[in-house]
Amino acid sequence: MAQVGKQIFFDQALSASGKQSCASCHDPARGFTDPNNLAVSFGGPNHDLPGLRNAPSLNYASYTPNFKIDATGKASGGFFRDGRSPSLADQAQQPFTNEFEMANASNDDVVKILLTRPYIDQLTAVFTKAGIQDTATAMQSIGRALAAYQSEDPSFHTFDSKYDAYLAGKATLTDAETRGLLLFNNPTKGNCNACHISSRTGTTPALFTDFTYDNVGIPRNWSIAANLEGTTLPYVPKNGAALGDPNYSYYDLGICGPLRTDFRVGGSTCGKFKVPTLRNIALTGPYFHNGVFQTLDQVVAWYVTRDTDPGRWYVKVDGTPDVPYNDLPVAFDANVNVAEVPYNPTVAPSMTNQEMSDLVHFLCTLTDGFDPANPSAYNVPAQCGSTAASVGAARIQTVSASGATLVKTAIHK
Repeated sequence: MAQVGKQIFFDQALSASGKQSCASCHDPARGFTDPNNLAVSFGGPNHDLPGLRNAPSLNYASYTPNFKIDATGKASGGFFRDGRSPSLADQAQQPFTNEFEMANASNDDVVKILLTRPYIDQLTAVFTKAGIQDTATAMQSIGRALAAYQSEDPSFHTFDSKYDAYLAGKATLTDAETRGLLLFNNPTKGNCNACHISSRTGTTPALFTDFTYDNVGIPRNWSIAANLEGTTLPYVPKNGAALGDPNYSYYDLGICGPLRTDFRVGGSTCGKFKVPTLRNIALTGPYFHNGVFQTLDQVVAWYVTRDTDPGRWYVKVDGTPDVPYNDLPVAFDANVNVAEVPYNPTVAPSMTNQEMSDLVHFLCTLTDGFDPANPSAYNVPAQCGSTAASVGAARIQTVSASGATLVKTAIHK
């Protein structure tokens, strides 16, 4: 089943354009994220329509529990960034008919193509003819095969980072990495461990997520076409008209919409997105659900100075200052997490630039592919050379409406 799933995962023929597969947005070499370094991936019938959210990593995704709400009202688990899909097999089916992803007109069209693919005999051998006898069953078989591939193939969860080797006594962290680890776990400094759990659960090594949801007040990303006033993309709802300041016509509200529809718009879940794993985080930029930050320097500096220096992060499309937490209506500001370290609007930042740089160095040790027998061959991105100066210089990168159009044109030419 997993072997069939692998062939489906890399098969571009299953898209309306014939140019897009699961791997197009989830490249193994980039921690199973978009290899083009885009805030949102492109898809659609002609492979030229921009998506609404950053493609999440599929690394370690098979460890995600089902979506639930506990007795206190806290959400956890589920698939997609808003948890709207209950299982990995269900999630895997959705992109085939999403109008700005693989964009098949219907599940019937997906199955018609599937029946012509060279691996159809293998799929039939695994699921029997009953597994493809009708469209609904065939789509379930596709989902099960893709889930099996992501669950069984070791490349999705190798647990062979430098940090894993360090815990096994097979590697030594540098001074900067050691300091970064301490800052990561320190509740008065980085406090990252509050959501990105750095200890194992039972027999499972640390997954660096607690699978919960949080609203951290991410800045608006003006390079996303859906965020630009006047966009004519038919799948972008004008859901902001009645929500007030800062009066943008479209907002991505996370759990409460627009892609998820079973939570009340205006409730406490608005603006909450699933906490991602930090494994391979150095490979998987740009970061957050809207891909607003390109580097870990930006991410860490933003976390620490979000409320002490908001002008560094929150800008309008023209680069002038905007209201804090500007990717949400001001009416939802009460939903933003301001209670935990490192957010602390009343005092100085919890970490210095050097400490933030040390934290980036530790995050880079979560990159898979470390060989204790050949540590010099460990391949980490250039951004892992973070310095106090590079953190100090980090701020939001703005893209004007014309700039966003030029980027889109250049990519597709």
